[in-house]
Amino acid sequence: MFRRREPVPFAFVAEADKFRSNVAPPERERPSAGQIAGRALVGLTVVAGLVGSLLLAMPALSSDPSPAHVQQSEAADGR
Repeated sequence: MFRRREPVPFAFVAEADKFRSNVAPPERERPSAGQIAGRALVGLTVVAGLVGSLLLAMPALSSDPSPAHVQQSEAADGR
């Protein structure tokens, strides 16, 4: 590696290429089977709630009036 010949104001700048940290990042623990099952159950519950709300909202979102909801007045009968 190229070494400087002129003086440097700080010693750590001159030796920066040799620096190595002895601090290791913390290792993550693997989730247990119960934690994985719990996360999957929560995910399935959220998805089931979204699908259920969509299925319940579909009739209200439809734009065409169905024949069961059409009301006729007695005046239209010609009595």
